[in-house]
Amino acid sequence: MRWRRALVFNAFLVSAAAGAQPMRVADIADLSIEELSNIQITSVSRHAERLSDAPAAIFVITGEDIRRSGATRLSEALRLAPNLEVARSSASSYAISARGFNNTIANKLLVLIDGRTVYTPLFSGVFWDAQDVMLEDVERIEVISGPGATLWGANAVNGVINVITRRASDTQGAFAYGRAGDLERGYGARYGGAIGSSGAYRVYGRFFDVFDTSRANGATASDGWSKGQVGFRTDWGTAANGFTLQGDAYRGSLDQAIGDDTSISGNNLLGRWNRDLAGWGQLQVQSYFEHTERDIPGTFAERLNIFDVEFQHGLRAIGAHRLTWGGGYRYGDDRVSNSAFLAFLPANRGLRWANVFAQDEIALEENLRLTLGAKFENNYYTGTEPLPSARLAWKFQPQRLVWGAVSRALRAPSRIDRDFFVTAGPTQLAGGPDFVSEVVKVFEVGYRDQPLPQATYSISAFHNIYAKLRSVEPVSATTSVLGNKMEGTGNGLEAWGSYQAARNWRLSAGAFFLRQHLNPKPDSGDPNVAAAGNDPKRQFMLRSSLDLPDSTELDIRIRYVSELPNPRVPAYTAFDMRIAWRLQPGLELSVVGQNLLDSGHVEFGNPATASEMARGGYVKLKWTH
Repeated sequence: MRWRRALVFNAFLVSAAAGAQPMRVADIADLSIEELSNIQITSVSRHAERLSDAPAAIFVITGEDIRRSGATRLSEALRLAPNLEVARSSASSYAISARGFNNTIANKLLVLIDGRTVYTPLFSGVFWDAQDVMLEDVERIEVISGPGATLWGANAVNGVINVITRRASDTQGAFAYGRAGDLERGYGARYGGAIGSSGAYRVYGRFFDVFDTSRANGATASDGWSKGQVGFRTDWGTAANGFTLQGDAYRGSLDQAIGDDTSISGNNLLGRWNRDLAGWGQLQVQSYFEHTERDIPGTFAERLNIFDVEFQHGLRAIGAHRLTWGGGYRYGDDRVSNSAFLAFLPANRGLRWANVFAQDEIALEENLRLTLGAKFENNYYTGTEPLPSARLAWKFQPQRLVWGAVSRALRAPSRIDRDFFVTAGPTQLAGGPDFVSEVVKVFEVGYRDQPLPQATYSISAFHNIYAKLRSVEPVSATTSVLGNKMEGTGNGLEAWGSYQAARNWRLSAGAFFLRQHLNPKPDSGDPNVAAAGNDPKRQFMLRSSLDLPDSTELDIRIRYVSELPNPRVPAYTAFDMRIAWRLQPGLELSVVGQNLLDSGHVEFGNPATASEMARGGYVKLKWTH
């Protein structure tokens, strides 16, 4: 039987990962693959289109992928994307990026949650310990590797992550879960209902507690992490003609080895109105407010308020042209409490961003499409800067797409670039008063194909030319300032695909290769340029999802990440496994094992002092009614 042969292959994955002799697998009859190419996405063109038609390196993580992965947080779910670098450095700290420049304060990746931009103007990156969602509510996560600045603005330099949750009407009834293991525990609940004849709502709450990690010498890192979050979403009407109001609030604590614990908290409220204007196209207006707080005793504290409003108008096709245009305004009130050795000066700053954009999709021929776009974005530090792009897509057969793109993107200055001061120790570091935007010019080509009804794959290559990258320039024996005197190139290849080996068995694989050449300019004095390219040269991923008899699921995932150069972190292979049983309708029990190949490994940081990601697992009980 096919399921038995699939089970043999999954046993082969387990044995091969453990170093056992490989087993032979019988051929599997051809069966149709799930129509992944027909998934509707919005991140590439800012309007709905089929994944198979999108001229970009985009990978979609579905809600089903997340469920079967055993991921417990958003940052862990992102490991499913083969075009992302995801490395964990402590119980709560993650380094996440695309196409290089990974760091725990990585600043070249734009992240959105239901249209809300979540990067902080403090360093133009994401505090991953604060960003999360109810994973069971996620419809899909669209991950674009490559620039998206023309539509999404500054910071969409090397990639865009767009987390899209399900409409409230799709999450009706009651849901609850609880999990417990040797590395963490958590629980949560959600309830959804109807509002009149055209509305729906849901409310949720979740809490987790991640235990302390350990160093290589066995000492505890004293970095435990706990966080609680509640939220709601309401939807009226339809996706094309309706209104959405949603919000979240969270509070968390991060243990510190010395001193009092760090506290984080925040809340947000978002409203979005969609209107179908018939012959005049589709209009969307969105606005949100977000408040965040972070207090690291003895170091610094921040209180940030963000107000954002934007609109977008997509016109109906006029002849060969389909125009999308819009604009937005964003204001940030950032207030910092400084310490004796670390400061942002001035402590309080009001930041403003404004933008207008337009993009025209031109049908040159029936299967040939040219997309031209530009955004003009004004930021507080450097004024107005252009962000153009051009994309050409040729669908020479119904299941085959070739595309190419040329783009310009930038990473605008943040407070850490201009206002930052470190006064502790024998040397001092100051933000550069003349620091300007980091710039990249990107050249991409890609190919997407479904050669068989049961197989699909995508491959893309890129060449990035970076200029004005951040450097640390000494001005005296004891003082340095931040400058823009680093440049270089990044070249890479990304590939992923899926194969439906049987009706109840799906295989997915992905790979990423990167070569970076970063150099200081002739007049630079920065001695640590190599640290800016601390990325693996290659990584591989393989997933197997198998449905067994008696409502049983077996999921296996293997990830290989090559070594990091500076500081050197050895290569590692991670092996995760999930087995789940449907005990009765609406009740599921699952057991998840993580990092099963070794007792622990470092993923990011100095191996002498960094946390090891230990072998562990948990049991989860999930109830739906």
